[in-house]
Amino acid sequence: MSEQDATLDEFADVDRAAEIDNKSEKTDFHPRLGKLPSMWVVEEIADVAEVVGGSTPSTGNDDYWDGGIPWATPTDITGLSGNVIEETADTITQEGLESASTHLLPPHSVLITSRATIGECAVNAVEMATNQGFKSLVPSDDIESWYLHYQMLGTAAFLESLGSGSTFDEVSKSVVEAVEIPVPPIEEQRKIASVLHNVDRAIQKTEEIESRLQYTKKGLVQDFLTEGLGDPNVSETGTKLGTLPEHWGVVTIENIIADEENAFTDGARYSLSSDEIHSEGEARAILLEEVGEGEFNDSSPKFATQQKYDEITHRAIYSGEVVVAKMAEPVARACIVPETYDKYLLGCADVVRIVPDSQIEDRFLMYCMNSDKIWRQAVAHLRGTGRSRINLENIGELKIPKPPIEEQNQIIEVLSEFDGKIKTERQYRSHLQRLKQGLMQDLLSGEVRTHDKDIEVVDDVLQYG
Repeated sequence: MSEQDATLDEFADVDRAAEIDNKSEKTDFHPRLGKLPSMWVVEEIADVAEVVGGSTPSTGNDDYWDGGIPWATPTDITGLSGNVIEETADTITQEGLESASTHLLPPHSVLITSRATIGECAVNAVEMATNQGFKSLVPSDDIESWYLHYQMLGTAAFLESLGSGSTFDEVSKSVVEAVEIPVPPIEEQRKIASVLHNVDRAIQKTEEIESRLQYTKKGLVQDFLTEGLGDPNVSETGTKLGTLPEHWGVVTIENIIADEENAFTDGARYSLSSDEIHSEGEARAILLEEVGEGEFNDSSPKFATQQKYDEITHRAIYSGEVVVAKMAEPVARACIVPETYDKYLLGCADVVRIVPDSQIEDRFLMYCMNSDKIWRQAVAHLRGTGRSRINLENIGELKIPKPPIEEQNQIIEVLSEFDGKIKTERQYRSHLQRLKQGLMQDLLSGEVRTHDKDIEVVDDVLQYG
């Protein structure tokens, strides 16, 4: 166990050690924040930070753009890995900055999205301007940047509830200024921020490991579907599959379908209506958003009743089978139906069930469908304006490589090992995210105190505080 892991374990249990003492200290009551420690004060944001809006220079004037001054939009924050922002997709010139009367935020400010997506936060490492989708906070000497960041992150739901607008919700400067937050003594702020920042660093580390594993796996898939298991005898296939080992075949999806009813079908004509989809039920409904790239998304399961399942049992799907998405990027992505539920049902027209015959293993088919070679073919078949899709017939025309079954299983074994490692990192990340939520609730409310704990203030908190 690393030193950081040990530190996280200590704070995962810290509430049990301090619970009785802390409750006796909590004397002050706030209508929204509840009881707070007697040494903490409640301040409006305006009393501890300057609230700064943003704006956009004219996009029609090239002299205002690409000048090296970072200019953040909410997309820069929502797409951020971690919680420190150092660069932005767009930059502006000094002339652009002055033309829009926008402000240059000093380093260690807290950027908060304030329209459409409300409450996403990051701390800037460099001077930075923003567009009008922010109400950023420049902390005073009475509050630490990272403590303020975590408090605002914990206040996001409340902030969102204050939003208003005809086109999309937005919170104004005056609304943000009036939000009240608990403010402990500065040393306790630093300790709280250090605990939470350690968890964030661990989360970011798992994300980086997962990203490297995904990148390596993607490269292996490309290699396997070009050279097989290192076969020196490869040749051009004359198809969009490019080169393959000479002893491999090329087949279309429609030519490897099992000889059984509904082995290649979608949910067309039998899609479940919104009234037929429930949060509980006997049959798990598979919808488009649940078909991921090699992963079944089970974060928000939807169900159909037993009666509906019996009515359209010909649209049943079984664990271990392949399902393919007809639309949304990447089109024709595929995953395996997990063993989580006893009964599954095609829930929409844009999900396809594929049951291959003995020529192709299910999992090998999934890896093929999630490769660049098949995606390029699928994109060429997209039809429709707006939300374009590939139809069932065109999916049947997609070409895939056909190695001997023994080689398919060897490829599956290697790639499944990577899948297992990725799953482990993802589960650990979920554990850390739950830990962070619990710690935020306990530490930022004063339910668990850090003032009398031997906590080392991390360098990032000292640097950005």
